[in-house]
Amino acid sequence: QVQLVESGGGLVQAGGSLGLSCAASARTNEFVMGWFRQAPGKEREFVAAISWNSGYQYYGDSVRGRCTISRDNTKNTVYLQMNSLKPEDTAIYYCARHGSPFTTAWTTGYVYWGQGTQITVSS
Repeated sequence: QVQLVESGGGLVQAGGSLGLSCAASARTNEFVMGWFRQAPGKEREFVAAISWNSGYQYYGDSVRGRCTISRDNTKNTVYLQMNSLKPEDTAIYYCARHGSPFTTAWTTGYVYWGQGTQITVSS
């Protein structure tokens, strides 16, 4: 079992920035790591993913250009930096680890999930 713990959520004004972290309890070096979010009454939405060696980053349409995903494999930690935040970014943000090593599937196949951290963007 792999435990993922997110941190860094909070309340921010529209146009502001926020950084999230996700620490894993075990090595994630071989796996795609991703961020997802879910707003009240809406389905879970893909936000971003990063390849095992940080060589590739993939973003959802709603955050592309405002968001940067990164990772530090020495710390088993993945990060999400969000800029120019909008009220519609308000959601619970979840970190996830893919189930298959060295995959190129960015939006599906995640098997481990964190408990989530809330981001609230005020207008």
